[in-house]
Amino acid sequence: MLEQGTISIHTENIFPIIKKSLYSDHQIFLRELVSNAVDAIQKLKMVSRAGDYAGDIGEPEIEIAIDKDKKTLSISDNGIGMTADEVKKYINQVAFSSAEEFIHKYEGKSDQPIIGHFGLGFYSSFMVAQKVEIDTLSYQEGAQAVHWSCDGSPAFTLEESPRTTRGTTIILSLQGEEEEFLESARIKNLVKTYCDFLPVPIKLDGEVINKQKAPWRESPSNLTQEDYLEFYRYLYPFQEEPLLWVHLNTDYPFIINGILYFPKMRPDVDVTKGQIKLFCNQVFVSDNCEEIIPQFLMPMRGVIDSTDIPLNVSRSALQGDRTVRRIGDYIAKKVGDRLKELFRDNREQYISAWKDLGTFVKFGVLNDEKFKKQIEDIIVFRTTAKLTEKVAAETPVVEVQSSDGDAWQDVTPSPSSDSAPSAPYTTLKEYLERNKERNENRVFYSTDEATQSTYIELHKNQGLEVLFMDSFIDTHFINFLEREYQDVKFTRVDSDLDNTLLEQDKDKEIVDPKTNKTRSETIKELFEKSLNKPKLNIRTEALKSDDPQGTPPAIVLLPEILRRLREMNAMMQQQSAEFPEDHILLVNTAHPLIQNLANINQGSIIQGNGESSTDQLVNLICQHVYDLALMSQKGFDAEGMKSFVERSNEVLTKLTEQASK
Repeated sequence: MLEQGTISIHTENIFPIIKKSLYSDHQIFLRELVSNAVDAIQKLKMVSRAGDYAGDIGEPEIEIAIDKDKKTLSISDNGIGMTADEVKKYINQVAFSSAEEFIHKYEGKSDQPIIGHFGLGFYSSFMVAQKVEIDTLSYQEGAQAVHWSCDGSPAFTLEESPRTTRGTTIILSLQGEEEEFLESARIKNLVKTYCDFLPVPIKLDGEVINKQKAPWRESPSNLTQEDYLEFYRYLYPFQEEPLLWVHLNTDYPFIINGILYFPKMRPDVDVTKGQIKLFCNQVFVSDNCEEIIPQFLMPMRGVIDSTDIPLNVSRSALQGDRTVRRIGDYIAKKVGDRLKELFRDNREQYISAWKDLGTFVKFGVLNDEKFKKQIEDIIVFRTTAKLTEKVAAETPVVEVQSSDGDAWQDVTPSPSSDSAPSAPYTTLKEYLERNKERNENRVFYSTDEATQSTYIELHKNQGLEVLFMDSFIDTHFINFLEREYQDVKFTRVDSDLDNTLLEQDKDKEIVDPKTNKTRSETIKELFEKSLNKPKLNIRTEALKSDDPQGTPPAIVLLPEILRRLREMNAMMQQQSAEFPEDHILLVNTAHPLIQNLANINQGSIIQGNGESSTDQLVNLICQHVYDLALMSQKGFDAEGMKSFVERSNEVLTKLTEQASK
């Protein structure tokens, strides 16, 4: 026996063997031990390149072996190995990282990084093992193989070993409750999860069980479009193809590699939870990148690999870390740069992607001043204008960031020329320029194409362009636009009607000599009497149209300021906005129904002290016209809908009675 002794525990560290709480997840032990094995192989390559080892390093590999009878799991490598002195230094002194010391000695001698940085990874094995053994032979000429053993207490043994092959084997005698790690399927799953992209073959029962190639560490010029798509399919199987992607590769002012994808959005996707996988030197660390990625880019997927992201701190500390914040800013900038380039060079593809990305880009604009300045001029809105744009073919875009000058490259094939036409999109600046002669510095917009279709058609028929701002974030985004464009008036199509939509010859209306009132005044009084709603403001206007029958007989208008105050108040009280009693009913005096109604009323005869049947019909029709106008604004509650159905039936009954006479 070479030596017996007690493991040295540094006062600044808690001995994780005793507490067995080095990691919250026990399965992490395999990641740590395989990472150490990869480090050992990389170290051998480095000393060989430095000329300190003249022997044959052979084909690197890591072998995992399971012995169910002995209940042992072993991990072997053919790397650099250790001498007895190195075992004493690197194993017996907890938290002394051999990786840090080795990096300083052989800096610049390898293109593959050393994974370990903490020195505690080896001790994660005691979370699952009742005894851990190390059998190792150093690469150094004349070295004696040694065998180290520890049962989970500070006591250890170190003795000579008959081993004759260079490298290290870690043997774990598993605890009774940890025998799941004796199953091949379990080990394969862990290797795929944590070690799939490590650059060394990992074998189990002679079969290589890891992919080895990490696409994000490749030069973008070496990857084809199919490589990017295949990688996405591997990471996120059974998903639709991504919209576009960005290949990150920079080493200043921090080291970061990665491929980030914008996926097609689906209703069942929780966009508040990140799906970007965090790696450190090709070793999987976490599925959780919320503290690294800006919140508005949370829908992105893919891989980020960086040694500059601290992994041994709390989430709150990670959020406050300066480097992490700079990495987040960097990613946001590169996404913004890519969107700008795509808008400039392939607007069809940009618009096709915008349908999924628009909400998140707007969220970024609202919350990130730097990002806002980058892309504020390329925010697009669907429009009623008849433009000539087309949707791009459903071919994802490849965007890569090269290390040469930090320049972006687009290697996407051009979309086919027979792309299907789509609803056109426009920027706000383009809208204002296009309409400056007709309605300068005024924007008409719709928040609900279905319920506001009547109002949209009124504007379209008179050549007024309408923008659709109908995503859930647009309520807030309109306020942002008004701050950015303070000389521009934003008007929802149902808040008021532009003079362009109205006939302007009221002065030519004939006055009835019997009542000394115009027809418009008579119609207004008729509706006021029939509806009997003191808070309802009734206006009579003739809507301009070549086909009066094609216009609505009446519409409800919600003044912009009052509506916004109501919505804001409802939001602050966290409840749905109720339909306001104070609103406008605009009666279209040019509509044949309203004109017929006025004629019927004029010919009605009062019978005794009550209403005639004609009066009753007129009142019902006034109510019905008002109900129809309310329906387009979703102005009914349950009781209102019940009353509407009853009045509708009554109107039909009255009409059929008169028709049958």
